[in-house]
Amino acid sequence: RFYSSNYQYVLAFVFAIEEINRNPYLLPNISLGFDLYNALHSEKRTLESCLMWLSGLGKVIPNYSCVREGKSVAVTVGTTWAISAQMGTILELYKYPQLTYGSFDPILSDRSQFPSIYQMAPRNTALALGMVRLMLHFGWTWVGLAISEDMKGIQFLWDLTGEMDKNGICVAFVEMIPITERAYSSLAWQYHYRIRDSSANVVVIYGDSDSLLGLSFSKWNILMTGKVWITTSQWDFVFSERYSLLDSFHGTLTFSQSHKEIPGFKQFLQGVNPAKYPQDFYLAKLWFLHFHCLLSETDCGKLESCPPNVSLESLPLHTFDMTTSDGSYLVYNAVHAVAQTLHELLFHLSEMQSPGHGEKPVVHPWQLHSILKRVQFNNSAGDQIILDQQATPVEEYDILNFWNFPDGLGLQVKVGHFVPLAPRDQDFSIHEELIDWAFEFQETPRSLCSKNCGPGFRQSPQEGKAACCFECTPCPEREISNDTDMKQCIKCLDDQYPNSKRDHCLPKVVTFLAYEDPVGMVLACAALSLSILTAVVLGVFVKHRDTPIVKVNNRTLSYILLLSLILCFLCPLLFIGQPNTATCILQQMTFGVLFTVAVSTVLAKTVTVVLAFKTTTPGMKMRQWLLSGAPNSIIPLCSLVQVTFGVVWMVIAPPFIDTDTHSEPTLLIMVCNKGSVIMFYIFLGYLGSLAMGSFTLAFLARSLPDTFNEAKFLTFSMLVFCSVWIPFLPVYNSTKGKFMVAVEVFSILASSAGLLVCIFAPKCYFILLKSERNILPGSRSKATSR
Repeated sequence: RFYSSNYQYVLAFVFAIEEINRNPYLLPNISLGFDLYNALHSEKRTLESCLMWLSGLGKVIPNYSCVREGKSVAVTVGTTWAISAQMGTILELYKYPQLTYGSFDPILSDRSQFPSIYQMAPRNTALALGMVRLMLHFGWTWVGLAISEDMKGIQFLWDLTGEMDKNGICVAFVEMIPITERAYSSLAWQYHYRIRDSSANVVVIYGDSDSLLGLSFSKWNILMTGKVWITTSQWDFVFSERYSLLDSFHGTLTFSQSHKEIPGFKQFLQGVNPAKYPQDFYLAKLWFLHFHCLLSETDCGKLESCPPNVSLESLPLHTFDMTTSDGSYLVYNAVHAVAQTLHELLFHLSEMQSPGHGEKPVVHPWQLHSILKRVQFNNSAGDQIILDQQATPVEEYDILNFWNFPDGLGLQVKVGHFVPLAPRDQDFSIHEELIDWAFEFQETPRSLCSKNCGPGFRQSPQEGKAACCFECTPCPEREISNDTDMKQCIKCLDDQYPNSKRDHCLPKVVTFLAYEDPVGMVLACAALSLSILTAVVLGVFVKHRDTPIVKVNNRTLSYILLLSLILCFLCPLLFIGQPNTATCILQQMTFGVLFTVAVSTVLAKTVTVVLAFKTTTPGMKMRQWLLSGAPNSIIPLCSLVQVTFGVVWMVIAPPFIDTDTHSEPTLLIMVCNKGSVIMFYIFLGYLGSLAMGSFTLAFLARSLPDTFNEAKFLTFSMLVFCSVWIPFLPVYNSTKGKFMVAVEVFSILASSAGLLVCIFAPKCYFILLKSERNILPGSRSKATSR
């Protein structure tokens, strides 16, 4: 098949030679000539062309050459690595420099196997990265691959899949197109159907247009208009003879190595015609097929009746592209590289030649190698050309979009650029508004295995499927996702909470057990009411301090107990309101010490009752202790122990202001942290041991006879006290936030109220309502007789 793109290589070759021959400063007084041979997609025909050129007879005669003058010193060859490798094996026997203008191939860079081959194309090290950057830009994460099954294709597959894996892009399928016709013919339509039926809307094509990959895609015509193809300029099968927007490859994105236009080349193409180059039968064939010329009956090969003012520029894009292709640019550079090498070699030989020697120096092909390996020059476009692959700069890429309009008016439009060595945010640019997608896409195509997970959801992998195939799972509590396709949800800060959609965090409202809060208001009112009530009881006791019921039950201890209960009722006010460092410390110290005083007072009253009944005989030592007020010393001793615990607590780990971020999802609760939980439990444990001691002693003394015996009341008060604080711990630990404070306040009020009611309610009843009973038995009999 006649490839017009390959014919442009011929014209670039001719243009370069004519340009060199016109240049008085490059190879002066020397004109370059050339031979052209077909390199068909066949090992046999390729070797045949090579041997015909070596023999110079137009026929294959190995190891023989009848050409004495004007022998070639170098070869430019393409377009595939296979052709270069086949010819390189033979040409290496004669040390001919071979400059290839196909895409770079790592096999040909092996100097031990192909020492005479020089690749003009730069390494495609950044091609895979550029394609992945394109996929990332459009969010394509589900991509198919159709790659020729040769060494270059396998290397590219390795590079591309590696970059895709690193960037979270999954391979939907990999179709390796065989390079042998027998293997291809049995599976051709299977490749077609698998690619067509795949859910991936984006497919990467990699291979040469001369390979069977091109033959595979040539069968597809308009059958797959719902795919976006990503390919390279080396695979130019998109320029086919199709004439409408329904073309399978309309909208294809092509990576082409960035280069400048060769100055004067377009004008040269515009001036090419069969009259100017009558020996070029390919050019005559183009005119005959496309401009309806007639063959001369008298002069074979001469054209007649051609329309005037026609040129290659008049041909449609799929027939001939006037834009300098990558291959033509490389051919142009290859010819100039040989010319620069010849110029330096001839100058060196002329310096070595003795003066007066008139013969021209003879150039042998092997002499060019030492100079070709290190040749460097700037071409007419201003680009630096270096044949040393190790010193070649990393290539840059233009991204082209293929438009196929009716009547074959195809167009390649530059829509983007990729510069691998540029900073990350400047290496890739693309103009989406210039891209014309395939006919089926009304907007930017999407290629995903699963639908995007919006904000508020995260990707949940599906077992046995690729990472890009996932389910969308709502973010758990206290977590959000504020972007699309997040793999993990983000946990809100402790002072934030997620909104209902779980796509962003909101600041929590700061709260605490305030006086304005209904619970806080009730507890505060209860505390004040009970403290006032206790003060009234104290007033009653002070007013009736000389009555038997007050005197017999140790009025001093009663006063101490009532005063401590007043303070115990006021203590909860430290727990209500916004916490600060002072209130946090005072809460526990005040609570612990005041309750210790109250309970130790109850213990002292109980001991007093027991001693009063056990020391009825005058002169007993225990009676002396009772009369001396020794039981009253229990109060300062017990309180001193609790104060010591408190001082140790404040020194080791004092309470501090803390925030509870977990009890309420939308609230930030300010609380007082105990600092040391162990010391808090020691405080309660010590208080509990005093209460249990008082309860036990009072219980044993409950049956002692006397009119004013308060042992029973003390027993009931301690029973109520213990009944409040024993369930306190499990209830306290099961509540959260400000309700923990409320539980502690309630326990303080309830236990204090238990002491007040159980001990002093019966006494007030007798003092206020049964005053006739508030006298000693002897006094009552005297009053009766009187």
